[in-house]
Amino acid sequence: MPDLEFTNLLGVLVIAFAVPLALGFAPRIRIPAVVVEIIVGTAVGPSGLDWLHVDLGVEVVALLGLAMLLFLAGLEIEVRELRGRLLPLAIVGYAISLAVGFGAGLPLSAAHWIKEPFLLAVIVSATSLGLVVAVLKEAHALGTSVGRTVIATSSIADFAAVLLLSLLYSGMSGDTESRLVLLGGFAVAVVLLCIAIAASGRSGRAAMVLVRLQDGTAEIRVRGSMLLLMGCVVLAEHFGLETILGAFVAGAIVGFIDGNTTTHPHFRLKLEAIGYGFLVPVFFIASGIRLDVAGLISSGSALARVPVFLGILLVARGLPALLFLRGWGPRRTAAAALLQATSLPFIVTATQIGVALGLVSAQTAAALVCAGLLSVLFFPAVASALGFMEPVRQTE
Repeated sequence: MPDLEFTNLLGVLVIAFAVPLALGFAPRIRIPAVVVEIIVGTAVGPSGLDWLHVDLGVEVVALLGLAMLLFLAGLEIEVRELRGRLLPLAIVGYAISLAVGFGAGLPLSAAHWIKEPFLLAVIVSATSLGLVVAVLKEAHALGTSVGRTVIATSSIADFAAVLLLSLLYSGMSGDTESRLVLLGGFAVAVVLLCIAIAASGRSGRAAMVLVRLQDGTAEIRVRGSMLLLMGCVVLAEHFGLETILGAFVAGAIVGFIDGNTTTHPHFRLKLEAIGYGFLVPVFFIASGIRLDVAGLISSGSALARVPVFLGILLVARGLPALLFLRGWGPRRTAAAALLQATSLPFIVTATQIGVALGLVSAQTAAALVCAGLLSVLFFPAVASALGFMEPVRQTE
């Protein structure tokens, strides 16, 4: 057996178990578990009590957790909702987010807060789709015009942000044209993969075998999804792209193909159990352990970056909601803006890539993650208080 210690991983799993359990005993404290996981990870890491560190064992599981997190985010994409005027409006809204982020990044680059203004634009342009879906489900608002539109626009934002991060900041060599060629090659490979999967799904005998092996020790659908996840990750890696793009695309493929769940109603619950029950919490806790909060607190100028980044995030992702103001009215528009401005997983991922490339300092990364924590902590709660359940005019 390799010389590998599991003490730190054990400590991380203790936190992963204890956090939701503690929140379960205090149902009135409506704080997302992911926020508490990062905070506790920071408290027990080098910036706090220095009890746990990210060693090889934690690093491997955390990387799998990141891949699974992006896979589950891709799984939430509702391609069928992007119809009529909604798709162009979502694209325009994302362009507005990029423009706001880039405009804000220019003076911050001059102040040496960040080296690459467009990287900041990409970081603040995504929405925590999984969290937004959970908030809408809890409010019974998935079927409302606001709910469907927020999910659709957030899907575009998440996909575009992952794509841009992978294309521009993957660390691969070559100019933009060569990167586009590689991206095109990856897209062709994904399309061929989708065609092969769809063709195999038309076989009646294959469908019967899948139904027979989908439960029990075989769990063939879950195994197939994990195979697709790793296959797309490796494919993206071979094309010189960020592995997160492969993970996200794998989830989107499964979500698109698995539209009819009548024969396997528990399939997605099993995928979520693997992700949220084991892998994803390790990623967030490890991110908290890595967080340089000590450096952030020790400098007043660094700490001042947190509200600045929170404001940029709110304007960049909230401003596109104004495109729907006429149909929704000010209250629902404000609620949608807050939901769209809720972002954390992508910020954690993108800042880690930025630090690795030397484009973001550890203090700036910590400030961005703290801003994301605050957005998750407050924005959905305020949005729910504003209300978005009443029927409104459809956006077609």
